[in-house]
Parts: sequence; structure tokens; C-alpha cells
Amino acid sequence: MVPRAGVTVDIRPRDLPLALIGTAGGALALWADAPVEIAVPVALLIVLDIRVRRWHRRT
Repeated sequence: MVPRAGVTVDIRPRDLPLALIGTAGGALALWADAPVEIAVPVALLIVLDIRVRRWHRRT
């Protein structure tokens, strides 16, 4: 995905221990009987801090 001009996408890991997040994500997937196709994207959204910002040029 290529963002448009005027859009900034920042992706960085959260300030949490990855082992804790992985264990919690795996336990949640097992507890909720979620399929892998759903559990993996949700875990990535939890682990990563994604920010989308729009900016305008001053004329």
C-alpha cells in the first residue's frame, strides 16, 4: 500500500514485552476458539502502534 501525498503512516512496535503480548494473544485465540486467519491480524493490531495522519500544505 502506498499512501497518498499529504498522508503519513507511522508503524512501530508498542512499548510492551513481546513475550507477554504473544502469550496473551495465543491464550485469547484459544479461549475464543478463533481461527488463525482472524487471530493473527488482530494480534498484529495489538502489537503494532499504527498512526495515520493527514497534513495540508499552506498556500
